[in-house]
Amino acid sequence: MNILQRQIIIGASLAFFVFLFALATFFAAFPLSDWSLLWEREIIDVPFIIFISGISVFIGIVFGVISGFFWRKQLHVVEEMLRKIEQGQQAERNEPLRLKELELISARIGKIQKYLAEQTKLSQRLASEKAEEQERRIQEIVSEERHRLARELHDSVSQQLFAASMLISAINEAQTCSDDVQAKQLKLVEEMIHQSQLEMRALLLHLRPVALKGKSLQEGIEELLRELQQKIPLNIQWKIEHFSLDKGIEDHLFRILQESVSNTLRHAKATSLEVLLVKRGSLIILRVVDDGVGFDVEKTKTGSYGLQNMHERAVEIGGTLHIVSVPNQGTRLEVRIPLLSSEGGGKK
Repeated sequence: MNILQRQIIIGASLAFFVFLFALATFFAAFPLSDWSLLWEREIIDVPFIIFISGISVFIGIVFGVISGFFWRKQLHVVEEMLRKIEQGQQAERNEPLRLKELELISARIGKIQKYLAEQTKLSQRLASEKAEEQERRIQEIVSEERHRLARELHDSVSQQLFAASMLISAINEAQTCSDDVQAKQLKLVEEMIHQSQLEMRALLLHLRPVALKGKSLQEGIEELLRELQQKIPLNIQWKIEHFSLDKGIEDHLFRILQESVSNTLRHAKATSLEVLLVKRGSLIILRVVDDGVGFDVEKTKTGSYGLQNMHERAVEIGGTLHIVSVPNQGTRLEVRIPLLSSEGGGKK
């Protein structure tokens, strides 16, 4: 039951009981000699007692409708403020609040928003400091080790897979026998080797990720996607808007994108990938969409280190991460980061 319905019922009930009380009080002071007169006397062909009762209930309903609309309008203002805070926007009132109690609630909401903004600003600043410190301490060591492992895989396993692919292709081309079973088996082996090559390329890209290293977030994303286009048979499209961000925000968003793309290459079996990075008002939006096999988000979330890592990175910079995935229809990942007014003017 909404507030409008509740106010109508309360108003009608209250008006009816007030009418009964007033009627009882009046007749207690001035008793009627014959109570049947209440039914015999009529107003507009309606018995007096019914007419007066109906008028009182009607007045109560009118009062309930007016008060219900008033309360609903006032509460809608408060709800709209809370919705804007939930979406990371500035909670501004479009209409005034006419009740002192709601004004006090509005003031409390303003204080909460100010506190959340300060916490977001602090989280983003700490994330920037943490990212810079971690990058100085471990990036060099981790990058060197990953590159060493990638080189070894490329020089050994990847080359062997390439040689096996060439050999099986030559065997298939030279095949002259009419044994369909053997031909199918050789064709299956060739497809398996080809799939293994794709998996190896995806693994090499995952082990040897593109680092920002002085480049902007937009430059790093474009470099990563161009490299994927050259090495992976995947239709990749992107829309990247150019704007400045703090180092910590750029680093976290880039790592989230890398993790998302890596998951797509290894698990999605997708044929297309779309990446979007835009600034809308006070929000930074990063969106990654593929047309792969999808997965059950609720079942995978608890056991997936990659999803947890992306979620934690989004939370560290005061943002939110939302994933929608439909089996056999693809996956959509979206990160929203609130950009405070004092930020976005350049890297720190």
